[in-house]
Amino acid sequence: MRWGGVIQDGIPPLRSPEMISAQEATYLEDDNIIFGIEVNGDFRAYPKRILAWHEMFVDEVGGIPVCGVYCTLCGTVILYKTQFEGKNYEMGTSGFLYRSNKLMYDKATQSLWNTVWGKPVIGPLKNQGIQFEHMSVVTTTWGEWKKRHPNTTVLSLNTGHKRNYDEGVAYQEYFGTDELMFNVPFDDRRLKNKQEVLALRFPEYPKEQLAISAKFLKKNPVYHDKIGAIEFVVLTDESGANRVYESQGLMFESFDQEVSVIDALGEKWRLYEDKLERDDKSQVLKRLPYHRAFWFGWHAAYPNTRLVR
Repeated sequence: MRWGGVIQDGIPPLRSPEMISAQEATYLEDDNIIFGIEVNGDFRAYPKRILAWHEMFVDEVGGIPVCGVYCTLCGTVILYKTQFEGKNYEMGTSGFLYRSNKLMYDKATQSLWNTVWGKPVIGPLKNQGIQFEHMSVVTTTWGEWKKRHPNTTVLSLNTGHKRNYDEGVAYQEYFGTDELMFNVPFDDRRLKNKQEVLALRFPEYPKEQLAISAKFLKKNPVYHDKIGAIEFVVLTDESGANRVYESQGLMFESFDQEVSVIDALGEKWRLYEDKLERDDKSQVLKRLPYHRAFWFGWHAAYPNTRLVR
């Protein structure tokens, strides 16, 4: 663990931030990068240009207390449910790093939490069996997200803070090179440090992790794989956004990169954020948790991860 150079919450989280309608978000261009989430039918977009200055939002989405944690250093935006066994934990940014990945803290005990693992690693809560459930985050463009979800809300520029929220301003120099700001104990050059991967891990199989190159998925919009006994399909649209669903042994052969998916038997399925559903509504396949990350950051957290490239 090392200090990242800022005090606790020196990079201020957005707590219950103001959200506005898609029609009101005139500050956004269609090609701007956003992180899209859906919880119980509540669709929200968090532009990278804003979230990079704050690195965390804490809110209630779809009736569920959540925090979205953005480690700009390792390119991860992870959405966590912050309730565990009936207790809600109010999270913040500690200012400390572990393997170039930010550590969160909870206000009640000041324990430090590993962002990638979603569990406390230093302090009173360590080894108490606490681990947040993580959910899906779609990295896509604003134009693609609002086309799919015209009723989405999106972060307002009225954050309560004064920052230059123009596209590409935050961390411009860091994102523009493959150099790291802080050291990590491993160096794996199968991919460039900051090449993006789709990162997959399931609590049922804690010793298995998978990274899939985002470039590979862009060329292969329908991709099947498995972790343990969990079979899944990754569907990638024209914006490069990935969505992961259980497949239960089914094979999918084509995806129009919008909403229609065809399986090997010729049956048509419809893509939703939370599920794949057969057109005749006779079967539903649930969405599985995932996020994107820089290769070096994911590999530093899981040096034994399997890589598809």
